[in-house]
Amino acid sequence: MIWGNSFLRLRCCTWRPGRFPKRASSFLPGEDVKSLRSVISPDVSKIRNIGIMAHIDAGKTTTTERMLYYSGYTRALGDVDDGDTVTDFMAQERERGITVQSAAVTFDWKGHRINLIDTPGHVDFTLEVERALRVLDGAVAVFDAAAGVEAQTVTVWRQAEKHRVPCVGFLNKMDKPAADLTLCLESIRQKLKANPVLLQLPVGTGRNFSGVVDLLTNQRLTWKPTDDGRVYDAGPLSESREEEAELLREVRRARSALIEQVADLDDDFAELLLTDFGHDFDAVPSVRLQEAVRRVTLTRKGVPVLCGSSLRNKGVQPLLDAVAAYLPSPNERPRDLARWYEDELCALAFKVLHDKRRGSLVFLRIYSGTLRAQAAVRNVNRNSTERLSRLLVPFADQHVEISSMTAGNIALAVGLKQTATGDTIVSSKASAAAAARRARTDVVLSGVEVPDPVFFCTVEPPTLARQADLESALNNLQKEDPSLKVRTDPDSGQIILCGMGELHIEIIHDRIRREYGVETQLGPLQVAYRETVLRRASAADTLERTVGEKRHAVTVELAVRPSEDRAAGACQVALAEEAAATLSEDMREAVENAVRGSYLQGPLLGSPLQRVSTLIRRVQMEAGTSPAMVSACVSRCMLKALRLAGGQVLEPVMSLEVRVEEEHLGAVLGDLAQRRGTVRDIQSRHPDKVLLASVPLAETRGYSTALRTLTSGKATFSLELDTYRAMSAQEQNALVKRTAGLL
Repeated sequence: MIWGNSFLRLRCCTWRPGRFPKRASSFLPGEDVKSLRSVISPDVSKIRNIGIMAHIDAGKTTTTERMLYYSGYTRALGDVDDGDTVTDFMAQERERGITVQSAAVTFDWKGHRINLIDTPGHVDFTLEVERALRVLDGAVAVFDAAAGVEAQTVTVWRQAEKHRVPCVGFLNKMDKPAADLTLCLESIRQKLKANPVLLQLPVGTGRNFSGVVDLLTNQRLTWKPTDDGRVYDAGPLSESREEEAELLREVRRARSALIEQVADLDDDFAELLLTDFGHDFDAVPSVRLQEAVRRVTLTRKGVPVLCGSSLRNKGVQPLLDAVAAYLPSPNERPRDLARWYEDELCALAFKVLHDKRRGSLVFLRIYSGTLRAQAAVRNVNRNSTERLSRLLVPFADQHVEISSMTAGNIALAVGLKQTATGDTIVSSKASAAAAARRARTDVVLSGVEVPDPVFFCTVEPPTLARQADLESALNNLQKEDPSLKVRTDPDSGQIILCGMGELHIEIIHDRIRREYGVETQLGPLQVAYRETVLRRASAADTLERTVGEKRHAVTVELAVRPSEDRAAGACQVALAEEAAATLSEDMREAVENAVRGSYLQGPLLGSPLQRVSTLIRRVQMEAGTSPAMVSACVSRCMLKALRLAGGQVLEPVMSLEVRVEEEHLGAVLGDLAQRRGTVRDIQSRHPDKVLLASVPLAETRGYSTALRTLTSGKATFSLELDTYRAMSAQEQNALVKRTAGLL
């Protein structure tokens, strides 16, 4: 494992028995597993900060497990079904066989230090992928070779595109009978709008899948079916062997297509071909072809694609080689804001964990400078200074303590109690001021976008005596998971949990019970609707108060209308020239805050508003009127205008993808019709059918259980928030009545 400085004194954190059932002996002295203590400091060009991303069940965690094993950091191969993988260490992950939260591990491979984050594939935990990709330099996109691009693949790919993260593709599960190379490549082109650059051809199909041919070197890589895959055979193909002659012809065609594709994407390589290899393109050396593929990858013009089967221990070592060869080092990625700190410390807190022994553990990506243990650091977002007590390198839930960490790395800090996800950490107040002078503005790294919750429910402690324990648990969980929102109902005083889906809230409920020992009760799961207005409306209001003998009065005139910006969540506020000219800075702030506060609670259900624009036409007040009084008047006037504008409830609609055997398709379609679903397409994916539909979120409650019953457990599905659509008048009236009844 490679991190820190070679002369640093490292100390392994205390081993916690029982966390890795089948790995209890993995790190015993004298064994041939690499020690967490033997570390050196790599050059920044040898660092790779990568994420593993995919649709659920594509094989991300299994691939990560093989990477750790082949790099020498675990003695045994973990299995998701057995619940003994390194990165899925939470009880909820091991019981369900899914990844719930991202986990970081650090290991070395052929002189490169790889900081890897295994991310969830379930839509409820999309934030974990978002905040991982925010700080990573590259990613490995894992595809099920029998399914190609799936629903959540599109979501995580979109997130990678947003952060301009170069990717390598891995077609996993090539041993499945329905594995289809052509289908996968075409789905990458059509659904991801990307250019797959095929670097390998699979050898054998289904259970006969035995390895791959490297199209750059024409080497055949073969793994034996009975061993752990650590050792494999590599050698050139030969025309003299009858069984390889046809494969060799196919490889030559594929290599020629690869060379042509790379030449189309990279001008330097095209020029090289024309000037030096015009007589025979196939004579181009593999090294020059690899250099061109790397340029294509870094510029995100193409995606190198490799093949394998992680569960069958085939193809993972070449994938690690590709990570080192094609994905960027930290100094090859643009960091526009961090450059203003020059050689001073600049880091981003992208994840917070709560540990009962250590308190808050903060994951930091270091963009410049050096982070040192026992040092005082400045939190630019919170304008506060904290002392970092200890510095750790992450290895899932086991960590190694070091004294310092340099730019380009990911570290785990202990002692930063006030720091939250998205905060910028620098060395001192003076350093922040110097960066601000250079940039002529405050320099704060962009944080993590947190999606709005779609489900909510009440949560109650078993007794009033445990109320404080519940509130403490929820505070810690909110720090860990910004997508979890907690609020208190102003009328009933009940605590409301707001989350990204049924599974998300179920996991939170289970963690409160297991980790904090509070047996809570959850209320019925409710959908987080939105509201908007139907038409333009104007309103005016006057608020008068007498304090002593002095009269204070404020009059407000404003108008609301449906917004032309159809983006979800978009609401605007503007001041007319007359109003803007008469308001001081503090009064203007009071007016705008009052309008934005009114957007949080619509007149029909009390749900947040969307797609509403407000124009403040006039604000007239007596001298000495306080901003609080102005704000109160604006709020009253907004309520009037919103009621006059007519309310419209918007319900969240999910994009549903179901993969089902054809014999069960009719039952699934019938159930979907009862859930107000609309079928968009039915595709054939041998031997199954793939159903694409839109269905209201409210109708998806309990869908997992229902689908399992209808198909005898032989179907899989995924859900993703698609849009918010207006409910019909009949549906809206019924919903408003039900909500009033609940209240």
